[in-house]
Amino acid sequence: MGAHTERLYKDVEYLTSITPSRNYQNLESLERVVQYIESEFGKAGAPTSLQTWRAAGNEYKNIIATYNPGHTRRLIVGAHYDVCGDQPGADDNASAVAGLLETARLVFEQQPQLDYQIDFVAYCLEEPPFFSTELMGSYIHAKSLHDQNVQVLGMICYEMIGYFSDAPNSQGFPSPELAKIYPHTANFIIVVGIQPYSDFTSKVHSLMAKGSAIDVQVIHFPSGDGLAGLSDQRSYWRFGYPALMINDTSFIRNPNYHKRSDTIDTLDFGKMTEVVSSAYRAVVGIT
Repeated sequence: MGAHTERLYKDVEYLTSITPSRNYQNLESLERVVQYIESEFGKAGAPTSLQTWRAAGNEYKNIIATYNPGHTRRLIVGAHYDVCGDQPGADDNASAVAGLLETARLVFEQQPQLDYQIDFVAYCLEEPPFFSTELMGSYIHAKSLHDQNVQVLGMICYEMIGYFSDAPNSQGFPSPELAKIYPHTANFIIVVGIQPYSDFTSKVHSLMAKGSAIDVQVIHFPSGDGLAGLSDQRSYWRFGYPALMINDTSFIRNPNYHKRSDTIDTLDFGKMTEVVSSAYRAVVGIT
């Protein structure tokens, strides 16, 4: 049983319909997102809690849903729900929030027998002006795990998982070296990790790729600088936790990045469905 395309579409449709845009300045819009995510987790049967902190004089929230509580080891699956500026943010990052919600639904529907706890976390304040600071929602969450001495198995970050193209030469590259290695058609998803945690990254990639209906690529950057660290996984590296990003290559591929043209009609929900189905295998297969 795989991910449901119609549920993914419904999630993205709701998130991109919120006005004003769900950026850090529009607190009422962010609260609507919080309520929606809480409600969807609740419908799935997931116990849910909020993690709050203050930034720039306002309160912001992470939403955490927990499966299989009480185990020593913990896997984190996360995605940020805020956007950059005044735009609908379909790929960045409604696609990933939809993927997070759908993964949680699948887990609670199928009730896999696991020897670890899974926390599904929807973060706020990934985008500027808080990106790379200690006010990112993911940093708040990662630090809380560290402070509680939680044994973290790893963290999987969903970040922009919905933009694809089957057109030849539709995939861009940041360097000639990478252009020699990866496909030139933008119809793949990539697992992005760093060398210190290559074992975790390779395991997730292997579980996703086996039997997948979408091409799953992998890259191990030397460190978290530059392209490797452009989302919430970076916060977990700060505390020595294995972490990676599942990504459609972001602005390297998607011309709508951080623009008002990042709309629902630009996404490929068929391929996005396969991404989530593949990621589910990794989420429940880590040992």
